[in-house]
Amino acid sequence: MAPVEPQAPAGATLLARRVRSVRRRRLLVLGLQVLVAVVWLGSWQLTTQLGLVDKFFFAQPSEIAQKLWVWITEGTELGPLWDQVLTTMEETFGGFVVGSLLGIVLGVALGRIRLLSDVLSPYIKGANAIPRVVVGALFAISLGLDIKSKIATAAILVFFVVFFNAFQGVREVDRNLIANARILGAGNRQLTTEIIVPSALSWILASLHTSFGLALVGAVVGELFGATSGVGELIYSAKNNFDANGVFAGMALLAAIALVAEALITALENRLVRWRPQVSTETRI
Repeated sequence: MAPVEPQAPAGATLLARRVRSVRRRRLLVLGLQVLVAVVWLGSWQLTTQLGLVDKFFFAQPSEIAQKLWVWITEGTELGPLWDQVLTTMEETFGGFVVGSLLGIVLGVALGRIRLLSDVLSPYIKGANAIPRVVVGALFAISLGLDIKSKIATAAILVFFVVFFNAFQGVREVDRNLIANARILGAGNRQLTTEIIVPSALSWILASLHTSFGLALVGAVVGELFGATSGVGELIYSAKNNFDANGVFAGMALLAAIALVAEALITALENRLVRWRPQVSTETRI
């Protein structure tokens, strides 16, 4: 009689199937992403070569890549490319940190103190309605053309997004949970640090994904008002020289920076909110 092979536990089999399903989906998504890029860039290259689209105004992917290569190997008219990227990253990170901290602190404070929220609400809404470009021009006049004005412009773009998310996150905390904590003797500081802020953390972290891109926009807008270095200044210089390839090359650099930052923020989010249920691969957007 042949020996009976041991059967794998049902749980292990199900887990293995789910792992294979996740891997297949990741490969499918990656393949479709590559396909979209190939179709998009290929059609752009083809239409410009055939003269259907004027490459003087809309550039050409191959020439944009060549421009980036020249910047990497030979430098830009403003100096080494990495100096320009580092300048913009310093402004972006500074604005991101300042705007995020102010948004979280004030969002939590106003979410906790209803009287303060009612008093300041019209002023915050009015300030939020002011175009950010106008604020950037004001900072350029008042703070000068150095890094301070760029950080301030980036911070003001980040602040309102983080503030409203933190405020709403605090307001959405389960009131029964707060009441139970009070019954157990929790004070206001314990409620804020151990109940309210952790509960609102998902709202706050969600805002950071958008906020870094806005900080990058703010830094570039500040550079367009006046600067001696930075990716925004590279784009501005290319625009003045009617160099569409340089403009698109600068945009590609900004997109690459934003994607790297998004990956880092996602990794931070996954580490900070490990308790959160994993989103199903079938429902994730």
